[in-house]
Amino acid sequence: NRGLNSAFTVRKISHGIGVERTFQTYSPLVESLAVKRRGDVRRAKLYYLRERSGKAARIKEKLG
Repeated sequence: NRGLNSAFTVRKISHGIGVERTFQTYSPLVESLAVKRRGDVRRAKLYYLRERSGKAARIKEKLG
């Protein structure tokens, strides 16, 4: 949506601590992107997922 300035955030739990990294989509650091799943969300900012873990942090999968 933002063209060359678009970015994405990846998150994982490492040794019990949540770690987030933000990458520019067209950065030379990014070799390739693969979308594993697409999800349906009802809001633009998903900050509430930071406090959830396990199945509660899942996003409903988009069908079609």
